[in-house]
Amino acid sequence: MAISESTREQLQQLAARYPRPRSGLMPMLHLVQSLEGEVTPEGIAACAEAAGVSPAEATAVASFYTMYKRRPVGTHHIGVCINTMCGLLGGDAVYDAVSERLGVGNNEPTADGGFWLERIECQAACTHAPVMTVDWEYMDDVTPASAVDIIDRLERGETVQSTRGPAIRDFRASEHTLAYPDDGLAAEGTPVDEKMLVGLKVAKERGMSAPAVPATPAAAGQEG
Repeated sequence: MAISESTREQLQQLAARYPRPRSGLMPMLHLVQSLEGEVTPEGIAACAEAAGVSPAEATAVASFYTMYKRRPVGTHHIGVCINTMCGLLGGDAVYDAVSERLGVGNNEPTADGGFWLERIECQAACTHAPVMTVDWEYMDDVTPASAVDIIDRLERGETVQSTRGPAIRDFRASEHTLAYPDDGLAAEGTPVDEKMLVGLKVAKERGMSAPAVPATPAAAGQEG
């Protein structure tokens, strides 16, 4: 797939945001994925050129991080966490229900291109386990039934509100946000709730604080 001049210009704009162009490689790959629905060899080569790295180096990044897909994802990406906390609280059952509903397995798209299903090792949201993401937006405290209902609603074209963020858009839109985070949606939804703040609340009530960072030998010498 040929990379358009418009895409190349956007890649250069991303490179210009960083002191070293190579630091923008990951946002560049997300941009390509937002435009193409996948990270193609041509897209990787274009990102490498803009970042000033070799195609091999860019390929190493694109193949290391699981968020970059080498096949078309489709309209929505569904990620179900099955790591320890989510697994113990029902993550495996959620995954099985979603897999049966969609008729696909791990890292597979549905035949109509509507959904892509992935078993994810950790969504970094244990407070609200089991967790599912839709286009990287959190759907907290899901059950097999609620997870399937979310998919049903998306399939019908209904608006689905994420638990801690904006309403679900689609995979490409979320990927564009990962390339350009300043999309004006940061204030939507409730990013933090009482359940997530329990530890902080208890620490404040009990006067608990983290221990001071010990001075390094170099710092101690400078003080003297």
